[in-house]
Amino acid sequence: MLDEAELRMMSPEQRARLARTLAALDAPRFLNDPKAKRRRKLALTLAIGCCIFLAVWIGVLAATLPSRYSSGGWRGAWVGFDVALLLAFASVAWTAWRGKQLLIVCLIVTATLLCCDAWFDLTLDWGTGDFWFSLFSAVVAELPLAILMIFGARRLLRLTVATEMALEGMTGPVPPLWQVALLGPRLGARSDPVPPDSGSGSGRTGSGAAGSGQAEPRGAEPGGVEPDRVKPGRAESDGLAAGRDRAAAAASDREPAA
Repeated sequence: MLDEAELRMMSPEQRARLARTLAALDAPRFLNDPKAKRRRKLALTLAIGCCIFLAVWIGVLAATLPSRYSSGGWRGAWVGFDVALLLAFASVAWTAWRGKQLLIVCLIVTATLLCCDAWFDLTLDWGTGDFWFSLFSAVVAELPLAILMIFGARRLLRLTVATEMALEGMTGPVPPLWQVALLGPRLGARSDPVPPDSGSGSGRTGSGAAGSGQAEPRGAEPGGVEPDRVKPGRAESDGLAAGRDRAAAAASDREPAA
């Protein structure tokens, strides 16, 4: 087994390649599960169906709704909406205080509710004496808070991706969020950031996995990886050998003094 001293004697590039190997060995296999594929197809079908239905329904509403309408549940609608907004702000405060990953979801939900609040205030107060106050509150409070939360969620997502890349030994800047795969950069990456002379496999989605989409660890022999030790590549072997020689020489120099 590799100990901490041997890991410290490796170069950053060698540790990064070893991290990619370990990440590939521990990659989740449920992506190829038939049940997961069926659930994904069902979710995609449902989402596409909702988009089609909503597009048609928007046309129906635009053609049939009156420009003015008297509502019977006006107080309940706005009080209930503000209660939901209060709970959203409370969830942001709690998850930020506790440092939970759920903070990203709470930020996005709260920002969405703030945008909805500004939209309904402006559209429902159009042509009334309250419109200018609604416009002021939207410009000064609701929309700036929503933008702040959206950028906060974006920053947390990028920090999460950067942490995942560091743990997997991936180098380079964080890619745009729309390019990051659902389960992280490793499972969705199509290219290897390792220089061409460091190995023939991709380390994440190499062709050596027989087209199964599963990652093949870098430096592994065709028969597989030894169960009690991850085999490093040639560069790692040279570094480890040099480190062991230095350690042996230091030990022999200390032996006569004992």
